[in-house]
Amino acid sequence: MKLSLPELSLVLLVGPSGAGKSTFARKHFLPTEVLSSDTCRGFVSDDENDQDATRDAFEVLRFIAAKRLARGRLTVIDATNTQPEARKPLVALAREYHVLPVVIVLDVPEATCHARNELRPNRQFGLRVVRHQLQQLRQSLRGLEREGFRHVHILKPEQLEDLVVERQPLWNNRKQETGPFDIIGDIHGCLDELVLLLTKLGYAVTPRTEGTLGFDVRPPEGRKVVFLGDLVDRGPGVAGVLRLVMGMVEAGTALCVPGNHEIKLMRKLRGGDVKMSHGLAESMEQLEREPPEFRAQVVKFIDGLVSHYVLDGGRLVVAHAGLKESMQGRGSGKVRDFALYGETTGETDEYGLPVRHDWASEYRGKAMVVYGHTPVPEAEWLNNTLCVDTGCVYGGKLTALRYPERELSSVQAARVYCEARRPPGIGGAPAALTAQQQNDDVLDVADVLGKRIVSTELMRNISIREENAAAALEVMSRFAVHPKWLIYLPPTMSPSETSARPGLLEHPEEAFAYYQREGVQEVVCEEKHMGSRAVVVLCRDADVARRRFGLEGDERGACYTRTGRRFFHDEALEAVFLARLGAAFDASGFWGEHQTDWACLDCELMPWSLKARELVREQYAAVGAAALASVGAARDVVAQAAARGLDMSGLVSRFESKADSVGRYVAAYRRYCWPVDSLEDVRLAPFHLLATEGAVHTDKDHVWHMESLAKVCRADAGWLVATPYRVVSLADAGEMEEATRWWESLTARGGEGMVVKPRAYVARGRKGYLQPAIKCRGPDYLRIIYGPEYTAPEHLSRLRQRGVSTKRSLAMRELSLGLEALERFVRREPLRRVHECVFGVLALESEPVDPRL
Repeated sequence: MKLSLPELSLVLLVGPSGAGKSTFARKHFLPTEVLSSDTCRGFVSDDENDQDATRDAFEVLRFIAAKRLARGRLTVIDATNTQPEARKPLVALAREYHVLPVVIVLDVPEATCHARNELRPNRQFGLRVVRHQLQQLRQSLRGLEREGFRHVHILKPEQLEDLVVERQPLWNNRKQETGPFDIIGDIHGCLDELVLLLTKLGYAVTPRTEGTLGFDVRPPEGRKVVFLGDLVDRGPGVAGVLRLVMGMVEAGTALCVPGNHEIKLMRKLRGGDVKMSHGLAESMEQLEREPPEFRAQVVKFIDGLVSHYVLDGGRLVVAHAGLKESMQGRGSGKVRDFALYGETTGETDEYGLPVRHDWASEYRGKAMVVYGHTPVPEAEWLNNTLCVDTGCVYGGKLTALRYPERELSSVQAARVYCEARRPPGIGGAPAALTAQQQNDDVLDVADVLGKRIVSTELMRNISIREENAAAALEVMSRFAVHPKWLIYLPPTMSPSETSARPGLLEHPEEAFAYYQREGVQEVVCEEKHMGSRAVVVLCRDADVARRRFGLEGDERGACYTRTGRRFFHDEALEAVFLARLGAAFDASGFWGEHQTDWACLDCELMPWSLKARELVREQYAAVGAAALASVGAARDVVAQAAARGLDMSGLVSRFESKADSVGRYVAAYRRYCWPVDSLEDVRLAPFHLLATEGAVHTDKDHVWHMESLAKVCRADAGWLVATPYRVVSLADAGEMEEATRWWESLTARGGEGMVVKPRAYVARGRKGYLQPAIKCRGPDYLRIIYGPEYTAPEHLSRLRQRGVSTKRSLAMRELSLGLEALERFVRREPLRRVHECVFGVLALESEPVDPRL
């Protein structure tokens, strides 16, 4: 015997003590699926038979059941459940989470229950208790369906031996269907436009031969249409639309969910008392001309439609009026009503139409939701939801979303078939901003605070600790540029392993060796400019900034630091900076070559002192001045002692060495500092073309990045600095030696050194993704980091014990988050989704702060 259960349901096992409920549960369900009242008594009182703990035990049981149901897990309640008052709160719980309540009654003779209880220690209830439970059960059997149970199974002992429990997928569960899909919005009888749109999408639509009504529709290979309901009413081709859609559904080339107009039509065709409004009269007039058999087929078709579908492994949800996350993949009257009508406030507007609650503006679900129902002028993404009802019957367009491509395709209505009572888009966002941009004007702190786990393409899960998030919020809220510019923050960079060469802490051979061990064939060595890391987002003009980034005003871009702070305190200077950079982009033909009107760049901005002026003055310059003064004074004292005939030869050489180290230290930081009085004193060296419209350029190698940006730099040579680089084969010792000599010449001139990268932007090694870059810095530059005398043997030996594993782990996590942020922005995901990653980078860079402060 088979017993079918809905895959998502709340199952109540009902029977007196000794009926075998726990044995049944162990046989047919996972241990984690079963919540036992006895076990919960044990949790709260250390005694599973303590009846005084029953109330607390059931509070625990219902709490756990609620958490499981909220996560979409089948849950089994193992308790006697013989009283209606015991079952009532569990039925209410099932309704709250939109799951089906199921009851399985074990109808076992009283004698069998007594015999089993006799064999169980601490279960000597006596005859009276079991008999009373059986009486309660038998009084309840006929009324279980009235209590709200959608599935009632009453099992006799002889049925239990060979019973097989199977899970039945819900009708809305089409997760195994992955598409590709073409999702079409409200048609409302616009047959001509539907045929045109299907043809545009690549479907071959052929009217059937004379005498046979309907259409033959041949889809492109593998594709399937999803119709979002409201096929009928208002338009002239209701019967034709129904024939086409019904035929495709029957042929398996389409899915269809019902709209509210179909439900109303079905009720009318069944003889119901339905008000003939909103186009129903037109539908009935057209269908009256059709054979009765066709009308019967229409009723059967509509009656068989499912409220919504969950597709592609749960990544896509389709419903006529949309669906909140808590209702997706569930079955209840409330779910069906929401899918058909949406959610209203109970008010009516000046047009006499219901005011709808804007559920999409609050949507936070992972699944994409595509819907119709409420006409809009243009289909616009909002929090991973899309309304594709673009008012064809009102003279607008019939629109389809191609999934997973996320491409929109539309055809214009031939004419206005029906005058809209309310103009589409009334009460929407201003024309300058999309619905998403309007929604992104208000950011919710709950989207970034607390411990978070962020999933990215490169690294599956990255943890952001609560105390780091609190520190990042302080920086972001007080110092950051306008949030809509913050689409990326760059990762930190790991140094090479320490060198064993005399007097050196870093050397190129360690960087080469790391990539050689991981099987990398070629690396790109780039000169490391001693400036400050800068992210530049540049738009072709202010109109692009408004349209793509949702910023109102005259800004065309932003230049910010690796912690998201505005680089230029003088807004006028930043405007000139962006205008000059934009002129170079225009002159180089960048916009046309890359088919974009915006770009995001990773750069070095020089001089270093432009950003680090206070750091140089208060830390480096102060140390340098103090060191020069103290070493000079010490040398004078040594000279005076030597003049008196004391042997000071050892101290003279020692202080000469100190003076040389301090001089090198001062020269090191001075080399990267100069006054900035105008834009002519600034230099920008771009080295990554991170993203443009529709693309994140991680699929291009570093040579492509360098050459693409070199074209821009040549348009304003001198002010824009094309970064020198070399491509090095790690199988060629001569090329590695030549690159090393180049590094030596750079550092001998006081340069910082170079960055070694695998030629591929994102490279894999033996155990996963590799470091995106390794910096190799010269000995003089490292004095700024470690102090004037770090090359002394006693100091160098201690520094060589440094580990790089923590830094490298941080670099990979930050790289993953940064690239994920760009991918989400390019996909036009909500700003909160982009900021989840950007904020994560900043949090990883932040010192932890007690979140209670």
